Amino acid sequence: MIYLDHAATTFPKPKEVVEAVSECLSVWGGNPGRGSHRLSLEAAERIYAAREEAAAFFDCPDPLRVVFTPGATYSINLALKGLLNYGDHLLCSNLEHNAVLRPLERLRKEGRITYGVFCAYDPDRPLSAEEICKNIEQKIKRNTRMVICTHASNICSATLPIEAIGSLCRKRGILFCVDAAQSAGRIPLSVTRMKIDALCLPGHKGLLGPAGCGALILGKGILPKPLVEGGSGYRSLLPDMPVELPERCEAGTLPVPAIAGLCAGLEVVKRIGVEAIEKKETELTEALKARLVQVPGLKLYAPEQKGGVLLFSSDQRPATEIGEELNARGFCVRTGFHCAALAHKTLRTPQGGAVRVSPGYGNTIEEISSLADAIEEILHA
Repeated sequence: MIYLDHAATTFPKPKEVVEAVSECLSVWGGNPGRGSHRLSLEAAERIYAAREEAAAFFDCPDPLRVVFTPGATYSINLALKGLLNYGDHLLCSNLEHNAVLRPLERLRKEGRITYGVFCAYDPDRPLSAEEICKNIEQKIKRNTRMVICTHASNICSATLPIEAIGSLCRKRGILFCVDAAQSAGRIPLSVTRMKIDALCLPGHKGLLGPAGCGALILGKGILPKPLVEGGSGYRSLLPDMPVELPERCEAGTLPVPAIAGLCAGLEVVKRIGVEAIEKKETELTEALKARLVQVPGLKLYAPEQKGGVLLFSSDQRPATEIGEELNARGFCVRTGFHCAALAHKTLRTPQGGAVRVSPGYGNTIEEISSLADAIEEILHA
């Protein structure tokens, strides 16, 4: 199989990640904070080292502000439900994933918040960072408490000007939450420089770790209410969750093996270099774009954007059929709506959705050429 679905999860995982998970499961993986013995203490030390690694990687000055979660979706829910109050207004972009949209809809239907959508991408013309920020400013209300947006779309290569948006939010006294599901490990990120109050990360995508672990990295002074309560291994006599981070938001046993794998993945990404990863993945999608733009009846979405994701559809075959045919030929891609109905609406994809190709650092130009050959064969058989 030629795996080209790295926007869903990176695969295969680096051997360093596999070895780190295996070592945790077989050598040192006690329950951190739940024992006075060596294995529990070593696990706690390793978990703190992973916090330090993540904090340094994303330019967060305090490792204790790295909260480990089951993934980016949990991190987003924790940020939204833990930081918003009744009556708050919020803004999100028109490229959001359901991980953002669905929690917002639930909060809105419960009468807890209202939200608006700002234009971050226009399929008819490119938008500058200044225009996007102006679109945000025009929708800010007296009770706007937060702007939440994706850093990079999961269905095309559009990226948002995070640093400019962060500066706008800081100037206006508005919280800034970033969904970095597609950018973490692929595009440089700085919590400090970009003025991010809540950075939501998955471990299993660009950070190369296993599924089951992500993080919420919080800015200075940001203290969300817990999303889940329970044991924390800390201040056990209190009837409430501790006030201190990260234990305040980490109820229950942490996914220690997944955190070990995530820490190893961070080290691999750091060794390769985020810029090198971004450059390689962009080169691969650009090579595919150059081939597909010549295919009659095939439509590329956001073709002017450069990055690691390419979306297309055909007026000859539904997206699902194309995906099935590619699978039969040994190619792993994703079809449909990619859990991002709002983004698909923005890009104006057809009723059956579209085909997404998302190469990774380990893919080759020869594999991309083979994929283009297969697509041509499928559409003109």
